[in-house]
Amino acid sequence: MHNYLTELPRRQAVKDGFREAFSYTDQASGKWTSCSWREFARKVDLVACALETLDIEPCDSVAIYSANSPEILISDFACYRNRAIPVSLYSTSSPSQVEFILRDCNARMVMVGDENQLETIKEVRHNCPELKYIVSFFNKHENIDGLMSFDDLLKLGQATEPKAISVVNQRSADATPNDIATLIYTSGTTGEPKGAILNHSCFDAAIEIHLERLDMLSEQDTSLCFLPLSHIFEKAWTYFCLVNRMRVAINRNPKEIQQTIKAIRPTCMCSVPRFWEKAYTAIQDKLASAGTIRKTFINRALAIGRRRNLDYIRRGLPVPAWLEARYKFYDKKVLSTIRRAIGVDNGNIFPTAGAPLSPNIVEFFHSCGINILIGYGLSETTATVSCFPDFNFETGSVGTPMPRVQVRIGADNEIQVKAPTVMQGYFGRPEATAEAFTDDGWFRTGDAGYIDSSGAIVLTDRIKDLFKTSNGKYIAPQALESRLGEDRYIEQVAVIGDRRKYVTAIIIPAFEALKEYARKKKIEFRSIEDLIQNSEIIRMLQERIDRLQKNFANFERIKKFTLLPREFSIETGELTNTLKLRRRIINNLYSDQIEAMYAAS
Repeated sequence: MHNYLTELPRRQAVKDGFREAFSYTDQASGKWTSCSWREFARKVDLVACALETLDIEPCDSVAIYSANSPEILISDFACYRNRAIPVSLYSTSSPSQVEFILRDCNARMVMVGDENQLETIKEVRHNCPELKYIVSFFNKHENIDGLMSFDDLLKLGQATEPKAISVVNQRSADATPNDIATLIYTSGTTGEPKGAILNHSCFDAAIEIHLERLDMLSEQDTSLCFLPLSHIFEKAWTYFCLVNRMRVAINRNPKEIQQTIKAIRPTCMCSVPRFWEKAYTAIQDKLASAGTIRKTFINRALAIGRRRNLDYIRRGLPVPAWLEARYKFYDKKVLSTIRRAIGVDNGNIFPTAGAPLSPNIVEFFHSCGINILIGYGLSETTATVSCFPDFNFETGSVGTPMPRVQVRIGADNEIQVKAPTVMQGYFGRPEATAEAFTDDGWFRTGDAGYIDSSGAIVLTDRIKDLFKTSNGKYIAPQALESRLGEDRYIEQVAVIGDRRKYVTAIIIPAFEALKEYARKKKIEFRSIEDLIQNSEIIRMLQERIDRLQKNFANFERIKKFTLLPREFSIETGELTNTLKLRRRIINNLYSDQIEAMYAAS
């Protein structure tokens, strides 16, 4: 087994010195800039020497609090050279979350990406006694004890390299697979975050199983780094791409993803379902406004795409010549246009995980020739537990287990995992660690589901999210929420009903789409509040919700809903940094609206 990460930039620089390792937008010019393996390895060495000079010892934690940037990768690998532990914080983390993690991991240094993050560190620093140094990824010169810029860090490394490099090299040589690679803090939907300890052996195993399963990828591929590098999905995926010699393009600002994806035209990109839900509703909007003849032509193209890609290609069957000829015609006229409009016309695979994605949307994009690869994983399992196989994947499932990953169904239909990718435990939390494993050593995922006849895992919901109505019927809220997420007029949904007579929902409409509908129907409004209280708008949404949930059992269906005038957000505590609903907080914040939906029953 390799220790992949410790010397990765150095190893690749020997083989691929002038080849591009990754690219990013230069903050001054806004232009895409390439970083070769040689330059990457050199900067890693300089930062590693600087860390050694600043007395960052093996097993010390270095926190990285930033949106995606090239400095994150350089800092991660500089820590690995020193056997130190990089700990990623979401750039959206609140001061209390930042303080908690800095204290919990005993961070000696924190690296920050922008002015706001620096202000947060200044606010919490006095409560973090171990914190000695602050490094800014921008050139910031303030009279703050221990503050330096990343450029200063590189200069320090250059000045001290003759003395420090031998220590760094020895530390790298002493590294073992049992060293802690990183701590990944859980999102804390029901309590304070816990740091999952991922050893280097976890990443080594994850890289090996991905090289084995995803053999359709090669050095010819380009991955767009879109999700936060603080998310285990993106972190593990990006490491895999680097090991596989795939080029990585780093998207700095998630709000600019539409422009970036069209500029880069990636062959692969890991994402969460919301990206594809938004792409789907945008395409449906355009389809709805097309003329009758055009609409018929597009629907015919999608039907042919579905027949070829889902009935034959998915099953590994040869495509009949007549169908292939029709597909090529419709692909040229329609389907390639859809792919190009999204920016995935060079697509290979698009791994997607983190929440349920409606099978209708998955099948739609496969019909378009976009290979969405649904997977499932957790921070505690170094991301991937399962994903769609090349052939015979079942939509509605999260695919089959990865090589050497064992999955079983335990009590309460809980999915349990045993694999070399499973964490060592939670940092400083022996009781939480004990609770996370069964007596015979299987990790409890907290997710409910089953294994179907094809060997694929089907998720039903988070066990903690499942609730029972007062009539004793179990409800899986995520299934309803992902179904409603298909609708162009619905942005966010929180399903309610624990110990209640029936199911209700708090719904955040897609405000721009709703305004457009109102203008088309000549519905007068002066504000969003006017709009969401309009009886015609409510009736229209009710009809759409009724259609969307017609395949659900009567007791599962949403009977009443309340519209809110603003989105759930991380800042207000309704969402985690990974955009999962904090149901307890939503229930508390909107208790009046919730009670009103049950008051008249």
